[in-house]
Amino acid sequence: MNGHCLCGAVHFTSPVAKEIGACHCGFCRRWGGGPLLAVHCGPDVEFTGEEHIGVYASSDWAQRAFCTRCGTHLYYKLLATGEYFIPAGAFETQDFELASQIYIDKKPAYYAFANQTPALTEQQVIAQYGPPNG
Repeated sequence: MNGHCLCGAVHFTSPVAKEIGACHCGFCRRWGGGPLLAVHCGPDVEFTGEEHIGVYASSDWAQRAFCTRCGTHLYYKLLATGEYFIPAGAFETQDFELASQIYIDKKPAYYAFANQTPALTEQQVIAQYGPPNG
């Protein structure tokens, strides 16, 4: 699958994936003004225009990246596994299905998705994906 930032300075290619996960954590909501709707692309994502990628260490276990020219959010990356989660809107295709939600206990009351999906709380996410020993 192919995608790019708003200005076209950064392009990427990832393996085919059709499922979107929604993250309701405070970091994602602050980063984008709402929940992060991202495609789990795994570690095999290739980027061009790397000189325009800014990286921010948003926690001890992950980093977020953006285009330094236009500000487009490019990815959330787990450091332990190198797995990328790329915002669904950055892809050229929109053939996705909302399949899961995380940090559901952090979701504010002012929005709700009609989709019925599996959902994990903050504690469940940290236990599953966080660094060893907390």
